[in-house]
Amino acid sequence: MNIGLIAQTPKRILLENFCIAYKGILKKHTIYATELTALRVEAVTALPVVKLLPEDMGGCKQVESLIAREDLDMVIYFHTGEELEETYEDHKWFSEITRLCDFYSIPLATNIGTAESLILCLEHGDLEWRA
Repeated sequence: MNIGLIAQTPKRILLENFCIAYKGILKKHTIYATELTALRVEAVTALPVVKLLPEDMGGCKQVESLIAREDLDMVIYFHTGEELEETYEDHKWFSEITRLCDFYSIPLATNIGTAESLILCLEHGDLEWRA
């Protein structure tokens, strides 16, 4: 399965730790991330990550496109929860990712509890309906 990983800057360490903890599961799947996130995940896990463009150079649009083409089977998007208080672009991107995942029925985790539930469901084969 194809997994998209996204993390706002304050949540990157959380995403790295998540990937370390679930490396055994993640290694069985294809991981996609924008450039900086991809490099950081690769550095801490030695897992290959499909690198998209940096967020501000089109990586956001690439993620949206992967979702719209249903080329991602799961998205993990760790965010601060303060998008409404951040820049308009942050809010717009978060809203669009959420909207697309909902529209195409792609499982989306926005916090560690949901991400752990999804990754364990993935390991147990509970997401095979996405294949």
